[in-house]
Amino acid sequence: MQIRIDDLTGGEVIALLQEHLADMYATSPPESVHALDVAALKASNISFFSAWQGNTLAGCVAIKALDSEQAELKSMRTATAFRGKGVGQALLQFVIDHAKARGFSSLSLETGTQDYFAPARALYRKFGFTDCGPFGLYTLDPNSHFMTLKLC
Repeated sequence: MQIRIDDLTGGEVIALLQEHLADMYATSPPESVHALDVAALKASNISFFSAWQGNTLAGCVAIKALDSEQAELKSMRTATAFRGKGVGQALLQFVIDHAKARGFSSLSLETGTQDYFAPARALYRKFGFTDCGPFGLYTLDPNSHFMTLKLC
């Protein structure tokens, strides 16, 4: 599998992100959906990556710089055909390594509290993320679960 920087112009990537947003709105109230659309993911403080198995999109992940010390994990998604095949683990390790290389001291994330998100929370815990309170511009929300990983 090859993970590379992505300019968010390819149809496969856009379709995967649209699927991601649709699932987020199907599982959480609109005011609790913090997933970003394609336009928002093109912000200058966000780096977006896609994972490919040959010519087939396997998944994606983004990292958002909140400041010089803290980054946020965004838009991690595995394509349906690749679920259970280690893509999520590879993407998460990649983005952790990327955050360390960029000198961030912590990597945080927001995910849902619903059962749908339980596998994601388990994966994050497996990589050392621990529960935390809201960070950045987030506020307490019964539908949001916050986690962080100290990088240094």
